Amino acid sequence: MNGVQIAQAGEGRLITVLLFTLMIALTLGITLWASRQVKSATDFHSGGRGFSGMQNGFAIGSDYMSAASFLGIAGMIALFGYDGFLYSIGFLVAWLVALLLVAELLRNSGRYTMADVLSYRMRQRPVRTAASVSTLTVSIFYLLAQMVGAGALIALLLGIQPGETYLGMSAETAKIAGIVVVGILMIVYVTFGGMKGTTWVQIVKAVMLMGGAALLTVMVLAVYGFNFGALMSDAAQASGVGSSFLEPGQRYGVEVAGDAWQTMVNKLDLISLGLALVLGTAGLPHILIRFYTVPDSKAARKSVNWGIGLIGSFYLMTLVLGFGAAALVGRDAIVAQNAAGNTAAPQLAEEVGVHFGGNLLGAIMLALIAAVAFAAILSTVAGLTIASSSSLAHDLYNNVIRRGKASEKEEIKVARLAAFGVGVAAIVLAIFAQNLNVAFLVALAFAIAASANLPTVLLSLFWKRFNTTGALAGIYGGLASALILVFFSPVVSGKVNAEGDSLSLFPAGVDFSWFPLENPGLVSIPLGLLCAVVGTLLSKETDPERFAELQVRALTGAGAEGAAKH
Repeated sequence: MNGVQIAQAGEGRLITVLLFTLMIALTLGITLWASRQVKSATDFHSGGRGFSGMQNGFAIGSDYMSAASFLGIAGMIALFGYDGFLYSIGFLVAWLVALLLVAELLRNSGRYTMADVLSYRMRQRPVRTAASVSTLTVSIFYLLAQMVGAGALIALLLGIQPGETYLGMSAETAKIAGIVVVGILMIVYVTFGGMKGTTWVQIVKAVMLMGGAALLTVMVLAVYGFNFGALMSDAAQASGVGSSFLEPGQRYGVEVAGDAWQTMVNKLDLISLGLALVLGTAGLPHILIRFYTVPDSKAARKSVNWGIGLIGSFYLMTLVLGFGAAALVGRDAIVAQNAAGNTAAPQLAEEVGVHFGGNLLGAIMLALIAAVAFAAILSTVAGLTIASSSSLAHDLYNNVIRRGKASEKEEIKVARLAAFGVGVAAIVLAIFAQNLNVAFLVALAFAIAASANLPTVLLSLFWKRFNTTGALAGIYGGLASALILVFFSPVVSGKVNAEGDSLSLFPAGVDFSWFPLENPGLVSIPLGLLCAVVGTLLSKETDPERFAELQVRALTGAGAEGAAKH
C-alpha cells in the first residue's frame, strides 16, 4: 500500500467504526427503554400483546430478512446466477403456508410458545419437553448462520487481507471477534429487553435494511442507466460461464455427463431444498411466536400481509444486488474475500460507491451496507434467542420441571439465564462453522422445522384423532431423521472442490457420508409426518372434547389468554 491508500483505508475503517457504534448505541438505548416496560411474563415473552399488525409485520420481515437473506442469497446469486435466486423464491412462497394455515389459528390457540398449541389437548410434560428440544435445535442452526455472517462481515469491514493484521488481529481472529460481539449483544437484548425490546430493535432494523438495500439497488441500476437487461448481460459475461449463468444448473440440478446417478441426486437435491424452504417457515419457532405479540387474529393476519409485502420487495432487490455483484465485483474477487460468497453485497456497495464518488464514497457505502447487514444479524439472533429462552423457561422449566407452579418473576429469571446459555452455545458452535454459506445453513434449519414442527402443529389443529404419542413421534422422528441425514451427508464430510479442498465441516480426507443429498427435506419431512400418523394410530388415547374446544379457540380466539394455563 502507498501512503494515499493507507490513509483511505484508515478513513474507511473510521467511518465503519462510527456507524457501528451509532447503530449499537441506538439498539442498546431501545433495549434499556424496553427493560423498564417488562413487568410480567406476558411483557417478556410476547411484548404485552400490544403491537399493531403493521409493527409486527415489520418485525416479522426483520426476523426473516436476516444475514442469510442479505449476505447469503446475494452471494449465491453472484456465484451461481439463476440457482441462487431459488432461495428468494422459496423463502417468499413459504409465507403463503404460514398465512393460510398457521397465523390466525396459532394466535388464537396459544399464549407464548408453539408448545401451548401442541400440548392443549395432550399430556403437557412430554409434549412440552419435545417442543423445547425441537425449538432449541432449529434455533441453534439458524443462529449459526447469523453468527457466521457476522464473522465474515467484520473481517471485510476491517479490510484485513491474508498475512495482515489490524489492532493486533488477523482476519481469522477478526471473524471470531465478530462472532463473540454479536453473541454478547444478543444476550443483552433478550436478557434486558425481552420481546418488547427485541421487537422494537427489529422494527428499526427493518427500516434500515429496506432503506439500505433500496439505495444500493438504485445505485447499481444507475450504473447501467436502469437497463436491467444490460446488467444481466454483463453478469453473465463476467461469470465465466456465459448465458448458462442465467439458466438453471449452476448449483442445483446439475446434469453430469455420463453419470445418471449423480444427475438424479442433483435434481432430487433441488426438490429437497424447495420443500424445506416452502414448508419450513410455518414451523420456525422464532416466526411462530411473533403471532402472539398482537392483540387478535385480525392483527396476526395483517402482520403477515405486511411481512409478505416487505419480504417480497426485499427479495426482488436481492436479484439486482446478486447480479450486480457478479457484474461489477466479479467472481474471483468475491471468492477471494469469502469462499462462500457471504461478502458479495458489501463488496458491491464499495464498488458502486467508488464508481460514483471515488474511494471515500466507496468506504462510506461499504460501511453503511455492512452496518445494515450487521443490524440484520443482531435483530434476527435476538428473535431466535428469545424464542429459545421462552420455550426453555415457559415450557421446560415452568410446565415440566415446576409443573406450572413457578411464579412469573421466577419464569422471567430462568428465561434470562436461558438466553445467556443459548448465546454462549451459539458463539462456540459458530466458530467451527465459519466456512459454510449462511443461506445454506438456514436451509438446514428450515428442513428441521418442516420435518419436526410443521406436521405436529398442523395435525394438532386439524386432526381430531391426533394424540400425545403422535406428537412425540412426529417431533422426535422428524428431528432425528433430519439431523441424522445431515450428519451423514456431504455437508459434514466428503465434499471437496477441484483443488481437493474440503467444502464440508470436516477436513479433506475424512468421509463417512452415505446420504447423497445435501438437504434432507425430501426424506425427513415425509418421515416426520409418517411418524406422527403412525404414532397416533398406535395409541388409543383420544379426547374429542378437547379437540372441539381447541377448534373453537382457534377460530374465535375465545379464552386464548388462558390457553397455556390448562
